[in-house]
Amino acid sequence: TARAFGAGAVNDAFEIAYTLPNMMRRLFAEGAFAQAFVPLIAEYKGQRGEAATHQLINRVATLQLVALLVVTALGILAAPWLIPLFASGFDKTEGKTLLATQLLQIMFPYLMLISLTSLAGGVMNIWKKFGIPAFAPVLLNACMIAASLWGAKYFAQPIHALAWGVLAGGVAQLALQLWPLHKLGMFPRFDLHFRDEGVRRMLKTMGPAVIGVSIAQISLLINTNYASHFGDGAVSWLRKADRLMELPTALLGVAIGTVILPALGSLRNEKNSRGYGELLDYGMRFALIATLPAMAVMTILAAPMVATLYQRGAFTAQDALQTGPAVAAYAVGIIALVWIKILAPAFYAQQDTATPVKIGVRVLLITQLFNALFVWVIFDRYAPHLKHAALALSTSLGAILNAYWLYRGLRSRGLYTPQPRWTRYMWQLLTATALATAVVLIARPADSWWVSVGEIQRIAMLAMLFALGGFAYLGALYCFGFRLRDMRR
Repeated sequence: TARAFGAGAVNDAFEIAYTLPNMMRRLFAEGAFAQAFVPLIAEYKGQRGEAATHQLINRVATLQLVALLVVTALGILAAPWLIPLFASGFDKTEGKTLLATQLLQIMFPYLMLISLTSLAGGVMNIWKKFGIPAFAPVLLNACMIAASLWGAKYFAQPIHALAWGVLAGGVAQLALQLWPLHKLGMFPRFDLHFRDEGVRRMLKTMGPAVIGVSIAQISLLINTNYASHFGDGAVSWLRKADRLMELPTALLGVAIGTVILPALGSLRNEKNSRGYGELLDYGMRFALIATLPAMAVMTILAAPMVATLYQRGAFTAQDALQTGPAVAAYAVGIIALVWIKILAPAFYAQQDTATPVKIGVRVLLITQLFNALFVWVIFDRYAPHLKHAALALSTSLGAILNAYWLYRGLRSRGLYTPQPRWTRYMWQLLTATALATAVVLIARPADSWWVSVGEIQRIAMLAMLFALGGFAYLGALYCFGFRLRDMRR
């Protein structure tokens, strides 16, 4: 998409339009819905049997479908008012608001498709079928890539092809899950029953979770609205940086969180408090061994990574130099963002969605204070061209506070106690990361080199730096006596 559409006004319009249905999927899919649905289904399966579980799935799926149809219709109709509300700076560029509105109307049905996909994936995860739900997003990526490379030429406004690619990806993801769900015997049937005990329990649990997820999305929308006032390209630079930050958080945080939530739910039902704490501890250690070097790499190699991955076609050297600082700012919070995906499910598995909400409210307020301080005071004075990176830094600092308060909450309730030898483990990882960072810093060319040389040279140099850093990191851990078998569980 960077190659085909660059990072100007047109891509800004797409990013805003794509953000809105993805924001609402946090309510109807992986966010509030999953937090309430997955532990409840795990309880039904373990205590009431598969027949009762299937009945609950039927009723939840029916209610979700009806709600999604209403929300999707309203979203399409309200699109001309939503874009000016959430991207008020777009009116500075002629036609930008109209284009974003058209794209939003094309993509809003994606919300319904991805939410139903999430329900199917949640059911399969309870039955420990993780492969297909994990693979499904690849289909979305494939459709978006195909639309960018081959579909754009068939549209008067080429970016419309990307919006239709998103919609096609939603259809493909849902279609992939239908047959496996049928094989499990859990394919939903229409059963509208608002008074079902399980449905009411889920809606009650979802209440605080909806507030919590909404808080996070409000923060995202405020950041996006800020960026819309920083000129053409600012929204795109921030979103491209976010894509890179999502790589380690998705590979580790989302993956571990997806597996750990039903496992924690089972341990809670078994009243196995020791196993509960040990599983959390294992998840945090497992994540840290990869996120700590990822944080260092993404901080010192931000511009080189952006130039190597994005700079071609319509994505210019200037775009790369503007995106790099935002990547580095997001990198500050990578460890916290991954740990949140592990710590928050520990509350959800206890069917406690209120505590993460209270923490989320505090984080929202403090993040916006950071935004005001960075954007209008520090960056406005010393680096006005990098105000978009200030938004990323505020997000990272907020994530650190979020993870810390979740950790404290689990400790105070006795749900988590750090296992032995954490101090030694941390020193090993910190020392190995410091060594790898020093090696990469010594060998790394300046940012100006990365945006001026050819693509093959960038790829070769980045690969060499990754190899050097990886060798230094893993070699140091090996010398400290660390072995991969130590992380088996």
